[in-house]
Amino acid sequence: MTDTPSVTTVLQTRLAQAIAAAGGWIGFDRFMAMALYEPGLGYYAHGSAKFGALPGTGSDFVTAPELSPLFGRALAAQVAEALDHTGTDTVWEFGAGSGALAAQLLDALGPRVRRYTIVDLSGALRVRQQARLAAWGDTVVWADRLPDVMTGVVVGNEVLDAMPVQLLARVSGQWRERGVALDAAGRLVWQDRPTDLQPPVAIAGDQDYLTEIHPQGQAFVRTLAAALAAGGRGAAFFIDYGFPEQEYWHPQRSEGTLMCHRAHRADADALADPGEKDITAHVDFTGVALAAQDSGLSVLGYTSQARFLLNCGLGPLLDAADLPTRAQAHTLVAEHEMGELFKVIGLCTGEPWDALGFAVGDRSHRL
Repeated sequence: MTDTPSVTTVLQTRLAQAIAAAGGWIGFDRFMAMALYEPGLGYYAHGSAKFGALPGTGSDFVTAPELSPLFGRALAAQVAEALDHTGTDTVWEFGAGSGALAAQLLDALGPRVRRYTIVDLSGALRVRQQARLAAWGDTVVWADRLPDVMTGVVVGNEVLDAMPVQLLARVSGQWRERGVALDAAGRLVWQDRPTDLQPPVAIAGDQDYLTEIHPQGQAFVRTLAAALAAGGRGAAFFIDYGFPEQEYWHPQRSEGTLMCHRAHRADADALADPGEKDITAHVDFTGVALAAQDSGLSVLGYTSQARFLLNCGLGPLLDAADLPTRAQAHTLVAEHEMGELFKVIGLCTGEPWDALGFAVGDRSHRL
């Protein structure tokens, strides 16, 4: 019997073919897109466990909805307010993962939501979502792409960090784009090429510096913003780890933010074992805000996850919960855990209102 080649083995062959076809080099954004989304082979395109609280489940990392159902219940308060303010009854979720957040929002919002549309590139994850959300029947539907005109409230938890980024390396004072090539033995290796690209903020000092820029993520935000602006009634809330631009391109952040996750461990070797681990980069929230504004949306607010959830009523939910539930939910707001690293940005059509999640501790002035 012939052994079935591993996902990594097949994907490395596919990557080698792509590199050869491109003349011996591809940008890291192309590599990251294939490593995460290549049909049947990319990390999000095959059926490994991915999401779960413990390594013993075969998972690689835990997201807030898997960690505590109180995350979705608190977020639901903001979504309900946004539905009322926009006069809509539709929720859109991007990158719905295991379907945990969708289940929490649907349960909390009840008949307030007529249609819950999930947009997810992963066919493998869609199958899991459909099984988990079967109880809501025809209320939940799936879409492969954005319509040109949208109304409703958009949510995205840890979706922007998984969008491919370009790598820029300043070496001896010169900026170069870092991409992927093959060595003489056919192994994936880093290779830099001259570029006119630079970060949007000047990096003080003359030290060597590695960082990311986010053209694909910002293009997604512009497309989404244009669709919501065309519909004239909508809002969007994105929760992710990241910084405003002055923090993102701080002189001391000289190694960038690129990180991989597997079996609840992090590593920085993005070229090792493609297809078998997640690859992420922190979000440039200033870039998100500017892309949205350029396409017709307003910024509702920007704050830490901890402050957002507390504004949305997490405190009373914790008071009513049992001790194990409170202990798990503490991670959502603890400053040394998710509470400060994760941020929330709110966007809307028309004039912004005093949104619940940003009532205290809004940091929009820092964007």
